[in-house]
Amino acid sequence: MMFDPLYMTILLVTLALSGSVSWMVKSRFNAGQKVGISSGLTGADVAKAILMDAGITDVKVLQHHGFLSDHYNPLNKTLNLSPEVYNGRNASAAGVAAHEVGHAIQHAQGYFPLWLRSFIVPAANLGSNLGPWLVILGIVLMSAGRALGYSLAVAGVVLFGIATLFTLVTVPVEFDASSRAKKVLARLDIVAQGREYNTVSGVLFAAGLTYVAAAIGSIMQLLYWAYRAGLIGGRRD
Repeated sequence: MMFDPLYMTILLVTLALSGSVSWMVKSRFNAGQKVGISSGLTGADVAKAILMDAGITDVKVLQHHGFLSDHYNPLNKTLNLSPEVYNGRNASAAGVAAHEVGHAIQHAQGYFPLWLRSFIVPAANLGSNLGPWLVILGIVLMSAGRALGYSLAVAGVVLFGIATLFTLVTVPVEFDASSRAKKVLARLDIVAQGREYNTVSGVLFAAGLTYVAAAIGSIMQLLYWAYRAGLIGGRRD
């Protein structure tokens, strides 16, 4: 089932797309590390300055291990920056730090797409792991003439659809955080117009494409499972 030509094609396209985007992100991040910023602030300093400007006082800025592992945790309100970003005094560090603060600002302002993404996380995790197996089990039961099979296959597609919805909602959340980051970096004169600002924009745009690639891959897999379940092109029992 999972090794038929159509599925393997989708898998290879997804891997190629995500691999290309990942290479682009690392390449632009590394290049951005060579571009110093006029303010001379570290990524941690940038994060703290933007949080102060936004009037957010309950978010802690912490150093987190792992290359490009930067993230905002809304559960304990911590901004976790990788060593390269936390200590970096360059365009890449400033851009990534400001982007993560963008998520903290979204959280503080009740940005709806962020709330929706957080709300569907449990169902999305369940759907990405269990959905395909329900479809496979349903197909097996349908081939054996069991009426329950079609219902299971449909349930699997719906569950995986929630996981796909998560990837789709993530795209505007990430690009909005980057937009907020670029605006505040320029307004606070943390990065100068020209090379510094353009480098930040390039790094953040490449990072945003990783979520676009994930969404495309998830949509392709959703269509595949819908096809296998008989929701596209008619039932095959």
